[in-house]
Amino acid sequence: MRQKELRIALVCYGGVSLAVYMHGVTKELWKLACASRSYHAGEPASGGSLGVYRTLLGHLEARHGLRLRVLADIVAGASAGGINGVFLAQAIHSGQSLEPLTDLWLEKADVDVLLDPSAKPGWRFAKFWAAPLIWFALKRPGNVVAESVAPETRSEVRAKLSRLIRSRWFDAPFGGIGFSRLIADALEAMARTTGPAPLLPAGHPIDLFVTATDFKGHAETITLHSPPQVEEPEHRVSIGFRAATPATAGQALADPLELIFAARATASFPGAFPALQVAELDRLAAERGHDWTGRERFLRGLLPGRGGAIDSDSLALIDGSVLVNAPFAEAMGVLRDRPAQREVDRRFVYIDPHPDRVGGLRRDDPRPPSWFSVIFGSLSSIPREQPIRDNLEVLALQSREMARLRTIVEALRPEVEEAVERQFGHTLFLDRPTVRRLAAWRDRAHEAARRQAGFAWHGYVELKFAGIVEALVAAVVQAAPQLGHDAVLARVMGHLRQQGLGRLSSAKGLVTPAAIAFLREHDLSFRIRRLRLLVRRLSEDWDDDPDIPDDARHAARDAIFRAMALYFEREPLSVLGEDFAALAAHVDEDPGAVLALMAARRQLIAADHVADAVLAEAMAAMPKPLRRKVLLTYLGFPYYDAVTLPLMRGEGLTEFDPVKVDRISPEDCSSIRPGGAQTTLRGVEFYNFGAFFSRAYRENDYLWGRLHGAERMVDLVASALPAARAMAPSEIRRFKREAFLAILAEEEERLCTDPGLIPTIRQEVLARLGEPGGLAPTA
Repeated sequence: MRQKELRIALVCYGGVSLAVYMHGVTKELWKLACASRSYHAGEPASGGSLGVYRTLLGHLEARHGLRLRVLADIVAGASAGGINGVFLAQAIHSGQSLEPLTDLWLEKADVDVLLDPSAKPGWRFAKFWAAPLIWFALKRPGNVVAESVAPETRSEVRAKLSRLIRSRWFDAPFGGIGFSRLIADALEAMARTTGPAPLLPAGHPIDLFVTATDFKGHAETITLHSPPQVEEPEHRVSIGFRAATPATAGQALADPLELIFAARATASFPGAFPALQVAELDRLAAERGHDWTGRERFLRGLLPGRGGAIDSDSLALIDGSVLVNAPFAEAMGVLRDRPAQREVDRRFVYIDPHPDRVGGLRRDDPRPPSWFSVIFGSLSSIPREQPIRDNLEVLALQSREMARLRTIVEALRPEVEEAVERQFGHTLFLDRPTVRRLAAWRDRAHEAARRQAGFAWHGYVELKFAGIVEALVAAVVQAAPQLGHDAVLARVMGHLRQQGLGRLSSAKGLVTPAAIAFLREHDLSFRIRRLRLLVRRLSEDWDDDPDIPDDARHAARDAIFRAMALYFEREPLSVLGEDFAALAAHVDEDPGAVLALMAARRQLIAADHVADAVLAEAMAAMPKPLRRKVLLTYLGFPYYDAVTLPLMRGEGLTEFDPVKVDRISPEDCSSIRPGGAQTTLRGVEFYNFGAFFSRAYRENDYLWGRLHGAERMVDLVASALPAARAMAPSEIRRFKREAFLAILAEEEERLCTDPGLIPTIRQEVLARLGEPGGLAPTA
């Protein structure tokens, strides 16, 4: 049985009231992750869309030979997407339910609820002088409500908008502390719904990023030629959380006040909510009797470039979408240290509600936008920065480079295998591998590769040395960000030169004993690259080889993943210990002690012995044709690495397969109703604020979010199959239909503001996808 992990890095855009739609989408991703955990734990099947996903995973295993596990381990969001990201990450890490967040969006995301009590007009004639503005916005011919709101809800929107306009002026109408309380209430409600286990394997890292904007800005130092250094204001803020998944459910991803801080900051829409200041969270902590023990540490980490110097009294954070509406870069930055114990299919999935109106006008509307449309629309509809194209191009470039490298490796294969056989002879493949033999064979293979590579070996070794030093420096800077990268690099290189390690190889390409010791203590990436090549060969290149039984190939792959896991465990900063940050802060005084501690804590040489034992045992059990292929690849790796590492510029990804990108948008989901957001969503009205003015709108968008999410979850799972074993379109359509009907049944009692909503959609499902046929439950 082929095993694979479908790993999802989720990016949630901002979208004002379309946050309700995004919650529906993220809820389906959460349910898919719950179904995956439940299926692999062998728990009894459940109902709803979760039960459909569980049956789908069983179908893939029984009918298509793929045992798939779905893991959502990276979440990034901005503004409304940031709030949803915070709650989703907490649910994944803790095993808690997302249901309380549904109640928050449906019941509390209304302008009358969000309006600060002190801002509400006290009587009907309050701010009588605002009557001209009210007339202009609400009643004049072609007014903004008539222009952007459906007829059946215009009276409700006009009434609520009138109260909003007559609220206090020259100050945010919505209450900041009230918003923080709502977020806190939802987190506390989640804490009362703990499930059986977290949704990631114990120890697996989960990363959460939300963006905010430092309204006042902070100075960042930039190195130039002339003058040597300048200060530039920086307003972008990325609030990040990382935690290892606990073995038991119920534990928080971070201090609840820090999660509230992140959610409140990222969604501080300009003009609607006041900027977030730390005093607001201090007030909330006092109200709830919560001791914020990590307050200073958290605040220092907000702006690491300032060396921890932050004035909490003056800090003012506003909406993250002001500068970064699609935070891909943060999610991309944590791909390099993900553990892998089986084949990984990495996906970047982004939720884009994709409004059909910008600035209140349809894209094909020939009219020029009014001044009100320009002002309001520029705040709510047009992100100030659109980095997605650049980031997707980076991902595409990485994928193309990986494909080219694989082509190069394949072209080198005959010559490399001939060199290995010439060096060792055919009797090598008859010998039983042992730990001692594997080590001796590796040394001989390295020496043979060095001799045959000639002068190119010198450049290869120096590039490898530079990559190792860079990784060591990065760990030090991560632990002590106040030091600065360039200063740490200069000090570490100075120390290495004093130890005779300014260069690892001589003019003849020979590596000194001191250099060999350095590589054995610190060259973690080489070990992982070597095993990654083996896994790729076993997973893909030898998949259809008639001389290799599938069970033997799968057993070999599992053994190599076990060996690789030994090295992955030594990558994270946490393995260096809680006291490493204090020592790293003094790297300028004693860099040798810092490097020695890193070597002692990682214990790569000890890991080599264990990995060799795992590999030797696995190779001894392999049939001879497979053992021959494995040894030719394993011992030939120095030849491959000397060619490919310079092409990779000394870099490489832990997850070795190309990253794929998937979008979830109303434009991509036409199984029930074509036409995209224009025909399905109501929150796009009134400059994307529509759902904040009507519960019926929120129920509509939440339901369509779940339906669109379910459609894309089925697509994602089905796409994890190899092309040769792909699901038939009829199979995919059947699972989508059952998921749609399950969601409609789940929500029938809750979503009743519009009595025709669910019956109408159910009729559309049956008309387009056919009557339900039932799915056989899978144990």
